[in-house]
Amino acid sequence: MNSVRLAQEKDIPRILELLVQVDMVHHKGRPDIFKGPATKYNAAQLKELLADDNYVIFVCVDESDKVIGHAFCIHKQVLSDNVLTDIKTLYIDDICVDEASRGKHVGKSLYDAVLSYAREKNYYNITLNVWSCNPGAMKFYERMGLVPQKVCMEKIL
Repeated sequence: MNSVRLAQEKDIPRILELLVQVDMVHHKGRPDIFKGPATKYNAAQLKELLADDNYVIFVCVDESDKVIGHAFCIHKQVLSDNVLTDIKTLYIDDICVDEASRGKHVGKSLYDAVLSYAREKNYYNITLNVWSCNPGAMKFYERMGLVPQKVCMEKIL
């Protein structure tokens, strides 16, 4: 049975492996933007994030406590802006399910943990960015009930 818990330092090597998987999905879709294989964070940076109160990192583990997925979340709040309200947002910076564990509800378990945490901590909303070159992720987030908030557009020159 899989379970979701907060990430620990012992999880860093496995999280790094998953970060490569995330990068490669993006690299295959947009090699003009994403290097491959690469990781968004290195081990030292992950250790710092685990200690940073603005971040919360969840991992989904299998029966042997092997990390099979992760969700990186960041506390975001703009205060006293001229236009924006002071809502508190939990931003999902990165979410990944190990390729070998996809289709087994690992992503839903991670998302449910993020949602529960956000409700418990009185966040107004959960936000994330998803690359259009990753339609599987887009469909997953739609199934989880997320809707577009804004759209980033580009023209390659």
